[in-house]
Amino acid sequence: MQQKTSTRDEYLKRINIVVEYINNHLDEEIRLETLAGVSNFSPYHFHRIFKAFLGEPIGAFVTRKRVETAARLLRFSDMSVQEIAYRVGYDVQSSLSKIFKQYYGVSPYVYRKDKIYKIMKPIKINSALELKERIEIRKPVKTICYSLQGDYLTCNYAKAWGAVMKCASKYNLNPSECEYMTVYYDDPSVTEAGKQRADVCLATSVEIIPEGDVKTKEIYGGKFAVYLYKGPYQQLGSVYDTVFGKYIPDGGYKLDDSRIAMFEKYLNDPSDTKPEDLLTEIYVPIL
Repeated sequence: MQQKTSTRDEYLKRINIVVEYINNHLDEEIRLETLAGVSNFSPYHFHRIFKAFLGEPIGAFVTRKRVETAARLLRFSDMSVQEIAYRVGYDVQSSLSKIFKQYYGVSPYVYRKDKIYKIMKPIKINSALELKERIEIRKPVKTICYSLQGDYLTCNYAKAWGAVMKCASKYNLNPSECEYMTVYYDDPSVTEAGKQRADVCLATSVEIIPEGDVKTKEIYGGKFAVYLYKGPYQQLGSVYDTVFGKYIPDGGYKLDDSRIAMFEKYLNDPSDTKPEDLLTEIYVPIL
């Protein structure tokens, strides 16, 4: 049983490396042979293993990530449709337009022009919401983390945090000296609930050997717009909509599309804090 578990963990680690490679190379031709090499699987087995772990063929996954990235750039950047097409791996914008319409039933131009057009979920901007805002330059941090896939609203975060903290407890870490974070790789307004991916992370300078479903990961640094929200986690969806629909454009910020993932940092403990008093910082990568 231990051997089977270790093999599964190793396979999952390799698949996660492939996913990160894809996210960072959407503007390039992504070949099966290259991905198989990155994963250290043979091309013959790579297709089957990838589909078994993520639930969709590699070609469908790459196409979906390109279209979803294009949707976010159309909504939250001032890049032209042609520039966005190049950014997500299409030589001509007509190719992007065709696949975009197949996915969402509307052209990129219509989607950009109609700010309230619903792709997956409606945007809920709370104009009365006041967030504390600052700009921060962060260094990369090493973390131990647990990967989740599924609807962000119903993922088993308690299980993920339990696994991370069980691993960390063996090293007698001081909780007050660690950062508690969740990294989100997808936009729930454009990605189907069952395909949304996140990492629950504990950042620490202590070298920790991962075990079971817990892995190690470095979260990138750089420049961020940071928004402090006070309130229940259940309202974070509306908070994100407000950040991207109000604060980012009003602040004149340009998103850094080379760092597509955002993350949250939790400043107090939900086990002994009232929901209305929970403090969450949202980190958005900007140029």
